[in-house]
Amino acid sequence: MPELALLVLVIITAIGFGVANGFNDAANSVAASIGSRALSPRNAIILAGFCTFAGAATGLEVAKTVGKGILVPEAISYLTLIAALLAVIIWVSLATRYGLPVSSTHSLLAGLAGAGIAMLESTAAVQWHVMQRPLLSVISAPALGFVGGLVVLVILLWLFRRGAPAKLRVIFSRLQWLTTAFLAYSLGKNNGQMPIGLIATALVLYYKDESLWERLSLSDAGTWWIIVVSAVAIGFGTAVGGWRVIRTVGFRITALQPIHGFACDFSAAAVIESASQLGIPVSTSHCATAAVMGVGATRRLSAVRWGVTTNILLAWVLTFPICGALGWIIASLLKIVF
Repeated sequence: MPELALLVLVIITAIGFGVANGFNDAANSVAASIGSRALSPRNAIILAGFCTFAGAATGLEVAKTVGKGILVPEAISYLTLIAALLAVIIWVSLATRYGLPVSSTHSLLAGLAGAGIAMLESTAAVQWHVMQRPLLSVISAPALGFVGGLVVLVILLWLFRRGAPAKLRVIFSRLQWLTTAFLAYSLGKNNGQMPIGLIATALVLYYKDESLWERLSLSDAGTWWIIVVSAVAIGFGTAVGGWRVIRTVGFRITALQPIHGFACDFSAAAVIESASQLGIPVSTSHCATAAVMGVGATRRLSAVRWGVTTNILLAWVLTFPICGALGWIIASLLKIVF
């Protein structure tokens, strides 16, 4: 197949990945505000779509980690990228169909690892020292989200312990506009950069020009469109909305009031923003869903529907092996065909 056709296929699948990312991971950015009824679904989706777009268009640390940090150069090819992206799209779409919030970030990392190993026929295809931080975030991000949601809510309940419930509802309903925007922006700044990194990698392969990474910005005439297209893809996915995921996180895990939603969004956004500054890809699903669990646990453990959370945790655990296997299988098939 002509090289240009392979480049176009990478761009198309990267856009599809961005939309799927918006469907699932980004749905978590509005789940708490909709579940607490602080924002209407329409307002929450529009706000999140805009802020996710804005976040994806700023900062490129995560894009560079995903694009050139996970695999050794010899393992990076058009077929590797296509296989990894198809693996993620399949898994995330299936999870969204069943209303399970899963990590597009970890899906992509596993897909890249599986595809890279298939291409080189060796585990040396993966730069495991680079993968350490994202792998550690599988545990640390949900833990920080859970503890953050719990601690923030406990502090808020103590500070406003004498406040009238009706007045607090009004105050935190308004404040959730800010925290929803912050969480969606943080999501775009982290997850929204992944399609950017993959498209940029494909263009580096096509033009054989590593300097593209240094020029990658909205102000560069040759690369601005990569950022815009990727930001539009995840913003569109968020705006269309993964309603099954929103229902699971916003309504089925625990009952939420505006003060709970505020604590969820603030703690999750703080974790994601910190990771973005360090260039670490983390999962919005893990952070936001764990924060909801933490908020529910402040009342009593039985306030959290553990049957629902067990299914979510199982999906999280299965993400790495399933996407790794899918990436390997698809890459192996593509090697035979092409």
